[in-house]
Amino acid sequence: MDAYRTPLTIGGISLRSRLFLGTGRYPSPAVMRQSLEASGAHVVTFAVRRVDLDVAEDDPLLSQTEGRDLVYLPNTSGSSTADEAVRIARLAREAGLGNWVKVEISGHPRLLLPDPAETLRATERLVREGFTVLPYTSDDPMQAIRLEEAGAAAVMPGGSPIGTGLGILNPYNLGWIVENAGVPVIVDAGLGSAADAAAAMELGAAGILVNTPVAKARDPVAMAAAMKLGVEAGWLSRQAGRIPRRRHASASSGEEGGLFAARPGTAGGDAE
Repeated sequence: MDAYRTPLTIGGISLRSRLFLGTGRYPSPAVMRQSLEASGAHVVTFAVRRVDLDVAEDDPLLSQTEGRDLVYLPNTSGSSTADEAVRIARLAREAGLGNWVKVEISGHPRLLLPDPAETLRATERLVREGFTVLPYTSDDPMQAIRLEEAGAAAVMPGGSPIGTGLGILNPYNLGWIVENAGVPVIVDAGLGSAADAAAAMELGAAGILVNTPVAKARDPVAMAAAMKLGVEAGWLSRQAGRIPRRRHASASSGEEGGLFAARPGTAGGDAE
């Protein structure tokens, strides 16, 4: 288990979990709090537009996380331009919510896919202002490169359109992003189950962000626990190294008929 305990570090903060959790759409504040506990998440995200910044300490949503050792990741959901996203991020920081921000700028109200040009502009501006920026993006490898070059602390490509539960539609692109990124890759959006989370981690993702698949599950608390296990299993599987895919069957016992494969310097693999 030592491989899983290797911490994920973003913006100089060592995180105790690779699962990030959203706080919207739960059936009740109590269920959200219980789901957070079951997930073991260290980072929680929320739409700034849903928080009363004038009394942030008494906000109904934020009060559910009061007293917990959490990293807040305010997001700019609802913004359609870089100007709006920058304004929202500044308001969140001024309200004492920290300097982390998830840039989320949608270009179309039905697709809810990230606007690449506005997302890049907002990332560049917020990095210059000292924010730790985690931009939500599509699975476009070139956009991921541009965001990293702009100073993003991590990139957050979607597995599929937000809220769809379709899972990972393009594992090739996500794999390419992971293999070529110099910053952590957090797969965000479109996942539907713990199996999807494990698959993303097996592709090499550094972490997962989920909201809808937990909040709208029949049992959100159980799904939060399942997501935690899925992330752990996928990460360990990636570290362990899967066997290569073969076109033909290969017997698990060798032609010699022994239980163990032969090792160099031994007779038929017998124990020394």
